[in-house]
Amino acid sequence: MSDARTTDPTTSSRPARTLPRTETPIVPRNSIAGKALIVVIAIMTFLASLTTGAVVLVRAAASEWQADVTREVTVQVRPVDGRDLEADVNASVDIVRGTEGVAEVQPYSKAESARLLEPWLGGGLVLDDLPVPRLIVVRIAAGAKPDLERLRRSLREVVPSATLDDHRGWVDRMRTMAGTAVSGGVLILLLMVVATVLSVVFATRGAMAANRPIIEVLHFIGARNSFIAGRFQRHFLILGLQGGIIGGGAAILVFLVAQGLSSWFTGTAAEDQLSALFGRFSLGLLGYAALAGLIVMIALITAATSRFTVNRTLDTVE
Repeated sequence: MSDARTTDPTTSSRPARTLPRTETPIVPRNSIAGKALIVVIAIMTFLASLTTGAVVLVRAAASEWQADVTREVTVQVRPVDGRDLEADVNASVDIVRGTEGVAEVQPYSKAESARLLEPWLGGGLVLDDLPVPRLIVVRIAAGAKPDLERLRRSLREVVPSATLDDHRGWVDRMRTMAGTAVSGGVLILLLMVVATVLSVVFATRGAMAANRPIIEVLHFIGARNSFIAGRFQRHFLILGLQGGIIGGGAAILVFLVAQGLSSWFTGTAAEDQLSALFGRFSLGLLGYAALAGLIVMIALITAATSRFTVNRTLDTVE
């Protein structure tokens, strides 16, 4: 007796076919608007990085200037009728050398003092009949703080024609200049951040308008605003990182090339001028770290602006 087995035509032993699963992002990755936003962010990051680097260089140069100026004071001895100028200079040198905290004293001769006037009066002039003062350059020891007021009184008591200049006016001007440069750089940086935020806002609204049917379907199936905003935030975070890396990387490359080129002018007049304006023309580790932080900040601002714009727009529509 044989078993009769019937097979149900509806149940086949063939494996069930699974449909391919595709994930389509809410915001297209390679849209023209996205590429344009990357270019805008790259330009803004490049300009912001240049501004930040310039502020770092100017501030470092100003600090070096202030350090050099504060380590040096000048004694000026004017010729006076009835007094021996050479004796007054020697007496002033003795008083300065006896002051605590003084590392070096360099009195200028009559010829050296006259040579200091050549950039303004020209060379080949006979200054014997002019009351050219004699200068004494005093260098302060590192970390020392001599009593300059006491030194000024001692000089005035022994040599009435001697005056002490601690270059306080120059130091104040340098501080003012450095503060102005930093304030201007921060203002420019804030303006660039505002421009970047506005660009992201317009790009986000444009992306929402272009993908309005997809957003409506997501709302219909129960997607929350936070879910949609998160997708936009992730998309614009990637765009911000791409633009920031391009712009910030280009700025870092500019500073590296400029630093390399500055070494070619070592020992020349151009190198002196560059050193006077920008110091060693090197951002240093902290400077490059600031540029890297700026890239991350631009990306985070881009993502946060996109999320805020999406949430605000969806709340308004609802």
